[in-house]
Order: sequence, then C-alpha cells, then structure tokens
Amino acid sequence: MSKQTSLILFKPDAVENKNVGSVLARFEAEGFSIRGMKMMQLDNAILTEHYAHVAELPFFPDIAAFMSKSPVIALALEGDNAISRVRDLLGPTNSKEAPAGTIRGDFGTDMMINVCHASDGEETAAAELQRFFQDGELF
Repeated sequence: MSKQTSLILFKPDAVENKNVGSVLARFEAEGFSIRGMKMMQLDNAILTEHYAHVAELPFFPDIAAFMSKSPVIALALEGDNAISRVRDLLGPTNSKEAPAGTIRGDFGTDMMINVCHASDGEETAAAELQRFFQDGELF
C-alpha cells in the first residue's frame, strides 16, 4: 500500500444539506487523515480550470452555476491507497446508481448533485491539490 493524498470537494449540496460532518466522519472512520481543509467560494476561473475537460461542452454552464451557488469545502485527505479507497466509499458518480451504504447512495441525488468530487488518479490529485491549496495550507 502506498500513502496518497486525494482532493475532496464537498459540493454545494453537501454544505447546504449539512452532510459534511457525516461524510467526514465516514472518511475518518476508514483511517484517513486530514492534511488540509478550507471553505471557499469557487469562481469561473477556477471552475473553468478544474473542469477543463468539459469546459467547452454545452452542459458546463450548468456545472459552473451549481458549483458556484454556495461555498464548497476543499479537503486534502491522506491514507493508504486514498484515491481508490475514497472513490469506493463515494460510490458511482451518478448517485442514482450508487448503492445504499456508499456516500453518494446515502446522500446524493443524481449525476451532478452527488455530495463530493474526488481525485481520480495520482497526477490529477497532485494538480487538484495545487489548484485548491496554497503553500503552507497542507500539513
């Protein structure tokens, strides 16, 4: 097993529905450690960078509107094989397909309103952590 750090973004639905504590408790119960955490309001520049792979597609404005409608919480979570383990805990991206017992199955609604974003690989995690955390914000 290798130690990894993954970026988690608690999306507006998690913040507005007061599910952050419950979800964070699940991550901690699995042995993950918090390396950094902060609340922030996402603007168009960071959303365009973060969603560069879909920024030119017709549904991007809907994503940007949703992700900027309220603050999000950025979390740097560390643990053995954190990237794949976090994604397993979350369940499928589409909450409608996520089984009960997964975070998205228990708290999500659909493909966009799905509680959390999580890094999907080590390179992605490194870029995302740098995007959302400045020097000195990870411990």
